[in-house]
Amino acid sequence: MKIVILERNSVGTDIDVSCYEKFGDVDIYPVSVLENAAERIGDADIIINNKVPMNEQTLKNAPNVKLICEFATGYDNVDLEYCKQRNIKVANVVDYCTDMVAQHTFALALYLLEHLRHYDDYVKSGEYAAQPRFSNFDIPFLELAGKTWGIIGMGNIGKKVAHIAKAFGCKVIFHSVTGTSTCTDYDQVSFDTLLAEADILSLHCPLSDLTRDLIDREALKKMKKTAIIINVARGPIINQEALYEALTTQEIAAAGLDVLTKEPIVADNPLAKIRDSKKLIITPHLAWASVEARQRVVDETYKNIEAFLNGEERNIVN
Repeated sequence: MKIVILERNSVGTDIDVSCYEKFGDVDIYPVSVLENAAERIGDADIIINNKVPMNEQTLKNAPNVKLICEFATGYDNVDLEYCKQRNIKVANVVDYCTDMVAQHTFALALYLLEHLRHYDDYVKSGEYAAQPRFSNFDIPFLELAGKTWGIIGMGNIGKKVAHIAKAFGCKVIFHSVTGTSTCTDYDQVSFDTLLAEADILSLHCPLSDLTRDLIDREALKKMKKTAIIINVARGPIINQEALYEALTTQEIAAAGLDVLTKEPIVADNPLAKIRDSKKLIITPHLAWASVEARQRVVDETYKNIEAFLNGEERNIVN
């Protein structure tokens, strides 16, 4: 059995991937791109991948491929129709980072809500030591308790966030973009109601034709001027130009982003011009990437391969 890991570094070099050697010969590449993927795949039986496109261009000269394993939940980089024609199975990893993404959602929200950068800088600058008072709260901050937390995307992550928000004392409301949610634990509201009532709005929905640019200029104008928006889903769900305008004209109070339309951030992204951390915090698409979550990706991929070799379907998406 020949296994090729195209994007070994996508799970971090601190995570051991030697477990796959049990199945056969393993070729490991730290990073791969479209231009070199086909050559590296070669005579592989199994491909372990993350973002590199898996399509006719990369697979046409790889006659032995039987299984593609994604080091991820998403598999939009795979041409499922082409794989079906070739009888190539595709397996993903599900629900491996729910806890971490929910945790990071609140890390972003609390950072903004409590102006933590400002107060950390205040102490480290020496200003705190130079003043006579035991405390300082020159920029007012608020409690989560009693606030309305709005959610778009009530899947596993959305439900985890809702549970935590409720524990903080928030009223939780949500909107189903598809209108098919069966969740009855929290109030399901219209999109306009969600925008108008949410003090904190967090996004946990997949990117689709329904959600691309969902948060645009019109949507942002309907939000409270004191609202904070958190995006740990996909960058294109929020229109970047519209968000820049909303933040710089005080249409909303702040935004916490772990995802952007183009990653890594590009020079012409208007959000790159905002240096005020009270208004905006951007983290480099790491909400999923705790040590525990990355270890689960490796472990679950191992189980996917083991099941496949035993003639069982585990996390097969096609």
